[in-house]
Amino acid sequence: MSSAAHTNSVPRRKKGESNGRPPVDLARIQAAVREILLAIGEDPDREGLLETPQRVARMYEELFAGLHKNPAGVLGKTFSEKYDEMVLVKNIGFESMCEHHLLPFFGKAHIAYLPNGRIVGLSKLARAVDALARRPQVQERMTQELADLVMRELNARGVGVVLEASHTCMAIRGVRKPDSLCTTSAMRGVFQTNLSTRSEFMALLQTGK
Repeated sequence: MSSAAHTNSVPRRKKGESNGRPPVDLARIQAAVREILLAIGEDPDREGLLETPQRVARMYEELFAGLHKNPAGVLGKTFSEKYDEMVLVKNIGFESMCEHHLLPFFGKAHIAYLPNGRIVGLSKLARAVDALARRPQVQERMTQELADLVMRELNARGVGVVLEASHTCMAIRGVRKPDSLCTTSAMRGVFQTNLSTRSEFMALLQTGK
């Protein structure tokens, strides 16, 4: 079967765009996957691989969906509230993709903020993590962008973010250390300038462990 037949079997989808990015080009991904299979010496026309390019294209569409979402929009609705103590949401699961090897990394995000007169629905913090996670990136940048997003959109007095993740690029290739865990943090506002606030955040992270 020709490459043209494969690349035309799944049409390019015209989805709503955001951030000025074009929609995912499924046909182009299919063609690339077919070429990779040929390059490693496989037969993309055998039964087991015949639909693999289409499957991979749709998988990438899902895994990279965050490229076409505006994370700020997730936190757009806030509520006036006099509560001025720390808000912490722990153990927000996420999956992302290492931009160096295009292999997944996944783990948990912990987000805390000190309100400045307004709070946000707790589920919105989880949605913000999802919107930022589903794209090719490094964990360090994701951590910083998440902290900056919450700080800016909530106009918070301070924000603390900790990400803990396992990286398959370390687990299945190279050094092959499947039990390794990468932890990154980003502090903003009083979480960065006030030691007691940071210490409270770190202590709360340990509760329930």
